[in-house]
Amino acid sequence: MRTRTKARQRAAEALFEAEQRAVGVADVFERNPDVNEYAKILAYEVEANTDRITEVIDTYAQQWSIERMPAVDRAITRVGIAELLFHPAIDSGVIISEAVEIAGVLSTDDSGKFINGLLGRIAEMRELLAAS
Repeated sequence: MRTRTKARQRAAEALFEAEQRAVGVADVFERNPDVNEYAKILAYEVEANTDRITEVIDTYAQQWSIERMPAVDRAITRVGIAELLFHPAIDSGVIISEAVEIAGVLSTDDSGKFINGLLGRIAEMRELLAAS
């Protein structure tokens, strides 16, 4: 697995763990300090921008509320959206395909299809969303 892919996966795992334990991601990373810096950046961006990311999900998920999403899918999706919004130099296709790959590892094939569709819709509006 590539370094950035591992970082994305670790960020999603940290967000999932933080949600399950009802703690911040800093607490999760304290327990495992040997985490790739990019994983920390992504997890902290998601945590700091949860309201904005939730708003984007609510807008583009097409009648699928964030509460209905499995927690692991929610974490993977949030990492992908953070990259789409805050890392314009990274190609949208790379972000989406890696999120789908991570869903295949951490969740289900159906989750990958859902995440692909959702992130694809968001990627189409990437420039507009990043500017707002």
